[in-house]
Amino acid sequence: MKTVYTGLVGDVGGTNARLAVVDSAGRIRNPKTYPAKEYGSLTEVIGEYLETTVGRQKLHTAAIAVAGPVVDGEIEFTNLDWRISEGELIGTFEFHAARLINDFAAQALAAPVLDADDLRTIGPVTRGAEGAPILVLGAGTGFGTAMVVRTERGDIAIPSEGGHAAFAPYDGVEAAIWASLRRTHGRVSIERLLSGPGLYSLYRGLADVRGVAADLKDEKEVLAAGQAGGDLLADEALDRFCEILGSVAGDIALTCGARGGVYVSGGMAPRMADRLAAGGFRRRFEDKGRLSDYTRDIPTHLVVHPFAALVGAARVLEQMEGSVL
Repeated sequence: MKTVYTGLVGDVGGTNARLAVVDSAGRIRNPKTYPAKEYGSLTEVIGEYLETTVGRQKLHTAAIAVAGPVVDGEIEFTNLDWRISEGELIGTFEFHAARLINDFAAQALAAPVLDADDLRTIGPVTRGAEGAPILVLGAGTGFGTAMVVRTERGDIAIPSEGGHAAFAPYDGVEAAIWASLRRTHGRVSIERLLSGPGLYSLYRGLADVRGVAADLKDEKEVLAAGQAGGDLLADEALDRFCEILGSVAGDIALTCGARGGVYVSGGMAPRMADRLAAGGFRRRFEDKGRLSDYTRDIPTHLVVHPFAALVGAARVLEQMEGSVL
């Protein structure tokens, strides 16, 4: 029997566009990943995916998670030279309805329904406060944040642009790195350090502080050298990255009262899973002075599901179609 697909889901960031279809039972099928910079527009990517995946079968709805703020049903990507609107999606592909949602808002919607196998607990096993808000954040091409509020009528995702909040140095080393970045960029945001390019900025900043040469050429080389061992500066950069991520996660958890849990996602963190579990992330997460008892009770998890944003987008389709996920 031919599978009937009801909707399209997507997760479009600065590096990759991930697309999939959802069947009549709410299951995600045929996920494919496209390098975004090889395409001139999102409609070009979607057109290729639909042609090769569903052929002439018409899809009724689409929910696309996108990297950046969605304003009046339209997105101008933060780290990609694309623009798309819900109206353009409907007009181009003859959907009955289309929804654009911030990519981390989609991941926030996914967090409550992920299985235990989709997560790796960081730090102590705690339950968190039942019904309390949940925070999802992570580093990739940029740094994303969103929360989900639990209500009697369902989960409500609240997107934000927390990655563009100001970076707060924790010690003298980070203060020196902040000062170097400030001379180059002016205001220093969290994303300047917690992102792929941010890892390289952190590496170069540490080289300046230590008075040594920064021999590696980009964040990919820093990540590879730090994981392989033997390069002390790259190793320190990865440790410091995880520690800063812990500080930022704890700060934002305090800001939005995320006592239900903090979920770390994005392209960078899964590559540093063992480092995140080693202790620096959780130590800095909990180190909040008079509010350390507050953050100590908040569970922290690493999301290892490869398509978490697609899971969240499928929940949006559920709301749009009234289907069962």
